[in-house]
Amino acid sequence: MIIPELPSYLTSLGGESYKGWIIALFTLSAGLSRPFSGKLADKIGRIPVMIFGAAVCFVVGLSYPLLQFVGGFLFLRFAHGFSAGFTPTGTSAYVADTVPFDQRGEALGIQSLFGSLGMAAGPALGGWIASVWPIEVLFYSAAFTAIFSILILIRLKETLQVKEPLRWKLFKLDKNEILEKRVLLPSAILFLSVFSFGVVLTLVPDLSSHLGIQNKGLFFAIFTLSSLGIRLIAGRTSDRIGRVRVMRVASAVMVVAMISVAFASSKVMLLGGAVLFGAAVGMYSPTTTAWVVDRSLDQFRGRALATMYIFLELGIGLGALVSGWLYDNQSENFQTAFLFSAGVASLGFVILLFTKSDGKPKPLSVA
Repeated sequence: MIIPELPSYLTSLGGESYKGWIIALFTLSAGLSRPFSGKLADKIGRIPVMIFGAAVCFVVGLSYPLLQFVGGFLFLRFAHGFSAGFTPTGTSAYVADTVPFDQRGEALGIQSLFGSLGMAAGPALGGWIASVWPIEVLFYSAAFTAIFSILILIRLKETLQVKEPLRWKLFKLDKNEILEKRVLLPSAILFLSVFSFGVVLTLVPDLSSHLGIQNKGLFFAIFTLSSLGIRLIAGRTSDRIGRVRVMRVASAVMVVAMISVAFASSKVMLLGGAVLFGAAVGMYSPTTTAWVVDRSLDQFRGRALATMYIFLELGIGLGALVSGWLYDNQSENFQTAFLFSAGVASLGFVILLFTKSDGKPKPLSVA
């Protein structure tokens, strides 16, 4: 809800040179918290981890109107990232716990479908709220939305079979608890794919204004809607023909999408790029998650998913920082930034070409 309005809001606070940090700080804290959320999800349960993330979203959302200066805003962006660092890790592990192996891709596609519905409605609704009421109303609306997540979560049954009580010892990480080596390959591919996501989150609001689009959330709504149906198809297809083959297509479409946005000179061209971008996101999101779960052991599922999300946050954060630096608040630099992101996405495509196709996924042997 709030992302499309944050660049102009930060500018109003006098921090236009820090636009790249809007997403970067959020993803930095999310990435730093992933090893902890993964370990806690494997130790104390999936549901407490999800609830904590939603609670952070509520508290920080209420705090934006209270700290209306650049330093305070950047602090809150960092704090807000802990919501993304916890909730998705617990959610993906919970879903993977509850479905049969041969329907994992389809189930994670359904999960990402509902995430996309929120991502589609949020920016469009947020843009409308900000156009009618003061920005504070937008922050409060986003905060109270998190309450409904908590009300759902407290009614769910925990899926972790053997749970430990929460204690300080669990917050101490050994070096082998930070990353799960079994899932480094799909995580690295995801990093190269979501670099473009960081670029889009950072630059598209300004690009939309530059092209005369009043609702800066429109691009986000279009790309999210375009990803809805394809998420189910991609997840189900990856169950049948393998994760690698679907990811090859997703990477290729991402390259084309970024090139399309780079050369967009009208509203129609930009929104056409949004459709392609949504198709790419809709393919790689559930497929990568299923690929990671395939390669992980059950007892380290939370850690494996946390590793994936660390690479995701790193990719988005670097995409935001690099694109903000390349853009430098100069409209003539839009093309350079988006073409650079197309180059990064193409690296993922090349790696996938040389990655052996996994065929139909098979259960991982612990032995």
